Amino acid sequence: MTKRLDYTQIAPNGIKALGSIYGYVLQSGLPGELVDLVYLRVSQINNCAYCLDMHTRDLIKRGVKIEKLALVQAWEEGGGLFSETERAAFAWAESVTLVAETGIPDSAYKAAREVFDEKQLVDLTIAIGLMNTYNRMAISFRNTPQAVLEHQDSADRSSNSEDRP
Repeated sequence: MTKRLDYTQIAPNGIKALGSIYGYVLQSGLPGELVDLVYLRVSQINNCAYCLDMHTRDLIKRGVKIEKLALVQAWEEGGGLFSETERAAFAWAESVTLVAETGIPDSAYKAAREVFDEKQLVDLTIAIGLMNTYNRMAISFRNTPQAVLEHQDSADRSSNSEDRP
């Protein structure tokens, strides 16, 4: 996969605006781990390798166990691994991310409101919308995941050492 262009260089003010929204989410009062889990789930739905790699690494740094990360995609079957708040956030994230399919039914809204107050739900929806935007940017312009870059660097070093006498 070859990066198509560097949108951070081409539209720095647009990326700065997205960064401002990211900053808002950070200070919104939503738990950071919850937001990162939602970012991971949205990135799974959108199949964004760059963001999957980034958010998995972020969650590992936060101390989230690999067993939990492995089941985010199948959270409904995750039993006690996921709190009521996490399950509600995943359900809302799925409904919002797949809006063209779901239409975000009243039942999804009511379920989310049972767990989140109005501000929390608005802030969560902002976070979901932001991650959908970041996913679309990374996929459209082929951002390379860190894991791929590290693998390429490792392969290049290995190849170079084999070329030496």
